[in-house]
Amino acid sequence: MNEPAIQPASGSNDVLVKARNVRKTYLLGKRALEVLRGVDVDLPRGDFLALRGASGAGKSTLLYLLGGLDTPNEGEIWLAGRNLSALSRAELSRLRNREVGFIFQAYHLLPELDALENVCLPARMALMPAGQAAARGRELLERVGLKERMEHKPYELSGGEQQRVAIARALINQPDLILADEPTGNLDSHTGEEIVDLLVGLRQERKTTLVIATHDAKLAARAPRVIELVDGQVKRNNEPPPAANEPPATL
Repeated sequence: MNEPAIQPASGSNDVLVKARNVRKTYLLGKRALEVLRGVDVDLPRGDFLALRGASGAGKSTLLYLLGGLDTPNEGEIWLAGRNLSALSRAELSRLRNREVGFIFQAYHLLPELDALENVCLPARMALMPAGQAAARGRELLERVGLKERMEHKPYELSGGEQQRVAIARALINQPDLILADEPTGNLDSHTGEEIVDLLVGLRQERKTTLVIATHDAKLAARAPRVIELVDGQVKRNNEPPPAANEPPATL
């Protein structure tokens, strides 16, 4: 199926994600809860954006919509040149698997699988040969500092180690987009800073587009772009021009 090419945003030649007039409402019994009320977002390739806002502001909902985990009631979202609303369920699943890596606050590791098996799961779902998936999984776990923990189950790992497994899992299919929902929310401040350093470093190394949803002002300050959500609307959109030579992050 041929999809029309995504139109670049003003000032950008290559937009990976484009959202226009996105609205999302949930029904709670007879009550309608309007979570997003007409949000516009452009994400150029290689961008690093922080979605900031208080609990209930809509940042997690927007994150799931941008990655195709949920669908808006109104508006359009384009990912990698394809209109998500025009895709079948199977097409959307394949696009998510290949183009998007999700990192959740609760990690969502399968307890019966060890670290390497958890990391390899998306690759196996993408029909990558088992040997190739295992080799890539080992490389990523070593990259995130878990060389000696590959055969450990999630209950044998600390919170920071579980989050590192989740990061490696998100990267195994080499997605263009990483979406992280409060990735430091369950971690102490020191471990949280290490996780952010890791994400920033991997993003620069792999030229991946990174979006982090957070209520933490200190974490949001690490991003060159910040969108502030208040009551489901963009109240502040900080988009400074990209630096010519962004210093590399240290892991």
